[in-house]
Amino acid sequence: MRVFLPLTAAATAALQLVTVTGATPAAADRNPHGTALVKVSPGNPYADCTIGARSPDSIVYPGTEVEPYLSVDPRDPGRVVTVFQQDRWNDGGARGLAAAWTTDGHTFHRSTLPFSLCAPGGADFERASDPWVSTGPDGTVYAGGEGVDFTKSTRTGLLTATSRDGGRTWQNLTTTHVDEQPFFNDKPSITADPIRRGTAYQVWNRLDNDPPGPGSLDGPGYISLTRDGGRTWSKARQFVDTSTVPNTQTIGHVIVADRRTGTLYDFFDTITYSDDLATVVEAHYAMVTSTDAGQTWSAPVTVARDTSVPEVDPNDPTRALRAAATLPSPAVDPSTGTLYMAYEGSDFSGGAFDSVQLVRSTDGGRTWGSPELISPEGVPAFSPSVAVDERGTVALTYYDLRFLRPGDTSTLPTAYQLATLPHGDTGRRTERRISRVFDWLEAPFAGGYFLGDYQGLVADGKGVRVVLTTARSDAPQNRTDVYTGRLHTR
Repeated sequence: MRVFLPLTAAATAALQLVTVTGATPAAADRNPHGTALVKVSPGNPYADCTIGARSPDSIVYPGTEVEPYLSVDPRDPGRVVTVFQQDRWNDGGARGLAAAWTTDGHTFHRSTLPFSLCAPGGADFERASDPWVSTGPDGTVYAGGEGVDFTKSTRTGLLTATSRDGGRTWQNLTTTHVDEQPFFNDKPSITADPIRRGTAYQVWNRLDNDPPGPGSLDGPGYISLTRDGGRTWSKARQFVDTSTVPNTQTIGHVIVADRRTGTLYDFFDTITYSDDLATVVEAHYAMVTSTDAGQTWSAPVTVARDTSVPEVDPNDPTRALRAAATLPSPAVDPSTGTLYMAYEGSDFSGGAFDSVQLVRSTDGGRTWGSPELISPEGVPAFSPSVAVDERGTVALTYYDLRFLRPGDTSTLPTAYQLATLPHGDTGRRTERRISRVFDWLEAPFAGGYFLGDYQGLVADGKGVRVVLTTARSDAPQNRTDVYTGRLHTR
């Protein structure tokens, strides 16, 4: 399991950031199955930015784009916005966050997200991280992320901005919450309400290590929301309590909404540490529910045990990888309300390595079924994302290492896969590769070889749209790129 240590260590831990700007020509990458993926991350708008070096040991990877997410306008599937980190640092965050937008689903243009000092008109933070994006029923695009300072003191801020022209320009830059040590905010996500115009929710975990030291960790879930299209946001407040179990934190909060009923479901991981904060005592995924647009929330319901193990190169376990362990990916069937959650777990390998697992609930999250294996048996797999199209087809994307040969420690051949389950039926599962095979070891190193703590997948009518990171071996100053494409689920 990837452990997110308390504040004293968390200040140095995994953050993510990104920025980009200007119009960019599209570049296609076609896999053997004919799926065209369009590159959305050419160029480097922050190449000349010198802000953010934390120490002589800080290393920035120029030209790297990692940890993408995306959103599709529910009124028009051709209007897509992707966001990602630009120029990743080895010791937390990136120079900035960037966006790429399109009106036809194919030709993408860049814009900068104003979440760090490297971006024009950006917020007063040295670095940025955790890009997220969501589009409301009126076409308003909400982008979220996190600003981070390291050089003076560890300061983290939750940031939002909105676009009313499909991601071309961004307004209403808002700092929804700021903390300095010993508090540390992490892993924000943002969700536009699919039926309430002008309403969106930002959720994250807030680590409290006050006073600093063993035995004093608390990490509840926090929320801020807007009812006026992102012009103003409510004061941040706690909505998931962890104080009743000592040394417990949440992480990976993501809200999904049932558009039939308006019910909100927030999914997250809960991790409890030993008194010295050195080991994990217990971890499980949970969810809370709101039926009044985020005003009140239910008590947590356990979804599944978190059985993830350290993400490593199987042929060299001293070589750390960094993917989506501890981070849930939830989805709702738009027709039936069935809830799904995909995650990394080791139930099907006897604790040897992570696979992609799926659990489901047919009663609004009150009870959950047993884990089902989605990725191939005997193959390590990482970073699952799940979405459900309007026909009820469940789609999952993930990286796996099926092309790795025993004893090969020189490369880590990796590919991105798409699995589809008509009406969630694992017996009718199909799979196809949607990326070229690439060497994961060419990615920047940030607590592990890093493609991002998550990738993106959203339902798009009768299909899905994906965004993902791949690494390249031919450009030391451009180690990773971000691609997107629309995929049929039948």
